[in-house]
Amino acid sequence: MRKVLIIGAGKSSSYLIKYLVEQSSLEHLHIIITDIKPQNIQKAFSEHQNVQIISLDIFDRQKRANAIENSDIVVSMLPARFHIEVAKDCLHYNKNLVTASYVSTELLNLSNAVKNKGLIFLNEIGVDPGLDHMSAMSLIDKIRASGGKIILFESFTGGLIAPESDNNLWNYKFTWNPRNVVIAGQGGAAKFIQEGNYKYIPYNRIFRRTELLEIDGYGRFEAYANRDSLKYQSAYNFEDIDTLYRGTIRRVGFCRAWNIFVQLGLTDDSYTIEGSENMSYREFINLFLPYNPTDSVELKLRHALKIDQDDIVWEKLEALDLFSNTKLIGIQNATPARALQSILEKSWTLDHNDKDMIVMYHKVGYEKAGKKYQIDSTMVTIGEDQTHTAMAKTVGLPVAMATIAILNKEIKEKGVSIPLSKEIYAPILKKLEDYGINFKEKKVPYLGYNELNL
Repeated sequence: MRKVLIIGAGKSSSYLIKYLVEQSSLEHLHIIITDIKPQNIQKAFSEHQNVQIISLDIFDRQKRANAIENSDIVVSMLPARFHIEVAKDCLHYNKNLVTASYVSTELLNLSNAVKNKGLIFLNEIGVDPGLDHMSAMSLIDKIRASGGKIILFESFTGGLIAPESDNNLWNYKFTWNPRNVVIAGQGGAAKFIQEGNYKYIPYNRIFRRTELLEIDGYGRFEAYANRDSLKYQSAYNFEDIDTLYRGTIRRVGFCRAWNIFVQLGLTDDSYTIEGSENMSYREFINLFLPYNPTDSVELKLRHALKIDQDDIVWEKLEALDLFSNTKLIGIQNATPARALQSILEKSWTLDHNDKDMIVMYHKVGYEKAGKKYQIDSTMVTIGEDQTHTAMAKTVGLPVAMATIAILNKEIKEKGVSIPLSKEIYAPILKKLEDYGINFKEKKVPYLGYNELNL
């Protein structure tokens, strides 16, 4: 039996584990699942004959090293910042590694050593990053093979609530790490290329400069710019592209309302608030407003950010109980961002029977024989429930399929890599079709870049 070590069994791991368990007899797999809270792992997995569950604190170096040494391949489903320690152990014990996270600078610095040992450290093999790379490269390679030159590439992904479970004014619930949603867009200006020009959007403007999208059968969406679209310019061989833009999808109206939090300072994660544990939501909001001995918190907020009382944005703020005198933050020494996250989790957590939705949209413009063309590629996947989410499905299945492909030596690319080569993306995309993850391609008139300066 070939030992597959999974480190971390959080929300995105349900389909990963399910797929590996289903393939375990055929592929001769012994699946070792480790987590700091192993009691939370589904009972159906723990009772399977090819599954072993171990309690593991990632900071227990010896136990972590022993687990890695006694495996054939390692899948890290930990938060991205913890991958490097796992990667160092994999390098030391000559084990291949798979993650769904963005490649960090620390991991990239290991690339030569990984390659010299003949190992594969495959990253960005989840949904975004991951499925976005594979589906985009499949389309791009076909266009290039036909003689076309790519002149425009826009790519958008969103983890949203499915229409049948969409029951709040924000048209949104958390389908992945809430912290990442709250601090999205921070850490520098968004960078992209528009019609041959480098463009930058500072954090305080990201949620007011959006692009509108239309997806057949699902209506209109909006997208805000990801922090750095340029990081894939070389990887995708887009050195002379006219437009390169990557963004995150939300329902129309979300970004304008979210921008209130940004302007108020509620997404700041750089300092802590004294007395936050026993602070009401209303007191928290008032921290960021000017003092006035007579005006209410509501009036001060509307005046400071110029929000009309009958504006839908105001209704969205009220729907979160932001002005409650009784609801407490309940977190000691919380940063503004952490306090905001706590408030949002009360309203935006998936109910048991809620279904989430992954939406992906690529726009690829190309030039051929002196004419310009465009192909739009879209994918929508709906989850089953709070556990078997679309997010877990589109993250976990590519990770699981790539893991088995590496074990079977079907992936030969050595070093620290992402899934841009046909040997990786073609078989995985084909297998994903059997799980209802399909891309629909449509030829449309070439429109060029369509940023809306709202």
